[in-house]
Amino acid sequence: MTAVAPLPTYDADAIRRGELAAFLRSRRERVAPEQVGLIRSRRRRTPGLRREEVAQLAGVGVTWYTWLEQGRDIHASPQVLDAIARTLFFDAHERAHLFILAGAADTSVADECQALAPTVQPILDRLEPYPALAINGRYDLLAFNRAWLSAFPHVTELPVEDRNCLWLLFTDECWRKVILDWEDTAARMVAGYRAAMAEHLTEPAWKHFVARLQRASREFTALWARHDVQSPEGRVKRVQHPTAGLLRLDFTYLWLDRRLGTRIIAYTPADERTRARLDTLQIR
Repeated sequence: MTAVAPLPTYDADAIRRGELAAFLRSRRERVAPEQVGLIRSRRRRTPGLRREEVAQLAGVGVTWYTWLEQGRDIHASPQVLDAIARTLFFDAHERAHLFILAGAADTSVADECQALAPTVQPILDRLEPYPALAINGRYDLLAFNRAWLSAFPHVTELPVEDRNCLWLLFTDECWRKVILDWEDTAARMVAGYRAAMAEHLTEPAWKHFVARLQRASREFTALWARHDVQSPEGRVKRVQHPTAGLLRLDFTYLWLDRRLGTRIIAYTPADERTRARLDTLQIR
């Protein structure tokens, strides 16, 4: 009788600490010394900041921070994680990912608009009654105006980690009802995410999000397996607004930061009927 080899066992905590270590290293390496007031020397070989520089700026011990990046079994308090997040310029989603990997509760209220310049929200507001929103390369929802929110009113009730257009497209029934050409939109957005991810392949937050979507949606998994890529482009989108009815909208990208993929998406009427229906949103 052939002996059956025992199944391998996995240490979930060790895997999580390894992900945390890789995440911190990738974030540290993207921050230029000049961003934190340091002078870059010609002999500097480390991309981004050194470990001791992060530790000093965050107010933690160098040895302790080194252990954290090595995946050692140590406990990080929310106060220390907050200091590290601020030192490495984390946005709200990166901060949430940091706390999850560290196994700590984030008691602060994350502000998803912190990554945007304060001038962006007034621009979005001035575009009303035309819907407009701001997203980054991961399709994280950073800001929006009331006209856009009127189509998806429950978005403000969602936790920050769920405020992502790609996530909502595959997991939220409301989005399926509003976006009429769902299959085409889904294929284009998945291809856009893959194209954007090419510049972030070593960043755990991007890979973690893909894994999360694969667990949540077979449709996403099938589209992801196609390896299609797509650059952002303007085109006509059909939506079924819950109060204004059928809208045909042109959309235009206004780029804020090409490196991060941060952009405003402004929707304008593609025909006179849509223009009239958008005007009713302003009256309400």
